[in-house]
Amino acid sequence: MKALFIKYKSVLKFILTFLLVYAVLSLGYKFYLQWSDGSKFYPDYMTHLVAKQTESLLNTFGYNTQVLPHPDEPSMKLMLNGKYLARIIEGCNSISVIILFISFVVAFSGKLKTTFLYILAGSVLVYIVNLLRIVVLSIGLHHYPEYSEFLHTVVFPGIIYGMVFLLWILWVNRFSNLKKKNA
Repeated sequence: MKALFIKYKSVLKFILTFLLVYAVLSLGYKFYLQWSDGSKFYPDYMTHLVAKQTESLLNTFGYNTQVLPHPDEPSMKLMLNGKYLARIIEGCNSISVIILFISFVVAFSGKLKTTFLYILAGSVLVYIVNLLRIVVLSIGLHHYPEYSEFLHTVVFPGIIYGMVFLLWILWVNRFSNLKKKNA
């Protein structure tokens, strides 16, 4: 048994580190959501921010857009040209995806400064791409409502998770300690 632990030490270290970081960040995020009172920023600050930035970008692109607190659930209603188009929920704010991204990068850590800067840059990139994803999805839903299920469940999740996967590949191949060990 000891030989197996020694042989797979790096794999076990990766799995345990990933799970620990993911659990800590997810718990922190869960507490953040529980303690968000929603009085100033409904339903929570990050979801509210994403909704407002989506509204601003869509207005910039010439759409008459408005986001309003949903009266029956913790979400923001996205109104396009006076018509209810979609809702922006907590899952749309990219925080869960960023937590997944950070957990993987930390599990394959590199130098502290490099790891921190990559996490910061990658998290900002994930956030921006997610925001653009919501904007383009909204435009797609507006012009092609018959493809709403396909756009929402296949195309746009594929974009955000595909980008995170590419960031992981870049991290492992260019910056992590694994690269240095194999060199």
